[in-house]
Amino acid sequence: MSGDLGSRGSVSNTLQTALTPVVWGTTYIVATEFLPDGRPMLAALVRALPVGLAFVLVRRTLPQGIWWWRAAVLGTLNIGAFFALLFVAAFRLPGGVAATAGAIQPLVAAVIAAALLGETFARRTALAGVGGVVGVGMLVLGPSAALDPIGIGAAVAGTLSMATGVVLTKYWGRPVDLITFTGWQLTVGGTALAPIVLVVEGLPNSLSTTNLIGFVWLATAGTGLAYANWFRGIQQLPVAIVSFLGLLSPVVATVAGWVVLNERLSATQLVGGGVVLVAVIISQTSPSATQSRRFRRRTTSGQSAFVSLPPNAPTSRTFRLNARRSETSPDSTRSTYESSRPVVGCRCVRQ
Repeated sequence: MSGDLGSRGSVSNTLQTALTPVVWGTTYIVATEFLPDGRPMLAALVRALPVGLAFVLVRRTLPQGIWWWRAAVLGTLNIGAFFALLFVAAFRLPGGVAATAGAIQPLVAAVIAAALLGETFARRTALAGVGGVVGVGMLVLGPSAALDPIGIGAAVAGTLSMATGVVLTKYWGRPVDLITFTGWQLTVGGTALAPIVLVVEGLPNSLSTTNLIGFVWLATAGTGLAYANWFRGIQQLPVAIVSFLGLLSPVVATVAGWVVLNERLSATQLVGGGVVLVAVIISQTSPSATQSRRFRRRTTSGQSAFVSLPPNAPTSRTFRLNARRSETSPDSTRSTYESSRPVVGCRCVRQ
């Protein structure tokens, strides 16, 4: 019975997390149809900073101790660098080329997770990753797709930034509530983008109603709510599951182009979409999606956190997790574990 409940919970978490890349699939059409031309950094700034500041002001909680620099790193990788590179790619490349370059992200994240978190990088994961790239290429690439070097470089760099950010978010855990954690990262990323906008692009003289609608959508549904849900998924699911869900974005982008812009879908695109969906399904059943071993425990701030165990840690023993307050930060914890007899209230879980 408990196994069934655990399985149902995993499926529910996966489906909920999948909502984020579905929403992100609207980014390309919003960027090209609603936002002002030639201002990718402004788009990234408006998407991140306002909602990030709003989250922080509502929760009124700042990082403490090591979480100052950790929040800075995560905010740069997940938000600042990623947003800037994403919009550079979106404005300089056809959406299909940018999406295909971004499709390598699951493979990169799986490799990093194998090295840092001890998650299994199985042959099935590799095949799903290759299938995802091929499927996305079939789905969105056209015969006249332009290969702008700067755009390609930005797309690949953004993919590497996001993959690293996903794994580190999982590795370090979350010391506060979800809204606060998301607000930290959005504020850091938006603050890093602000001087770039002022120096490189400057502020626009005016914005149209269409521009405002696009910015509001990206900042609220496309960023604030989407990232809060994404970070929740990262904590609850293995990296192999979360990262491959990102392949749903180009599928949604293609469908949005068909529905909103009356773009025609070819047989190749339909097959490519099917290949992507198969790759996502395969990734959800691969060993790497079930063989990550971690402890779940409560931090002193009352939030759920996870501690990765070494890949070679024995499974026949229960580990005692000692969480105690840091002298420099009452809200942060440092954790150790030691081999021992079973401890009430502390259990080792597989995900």
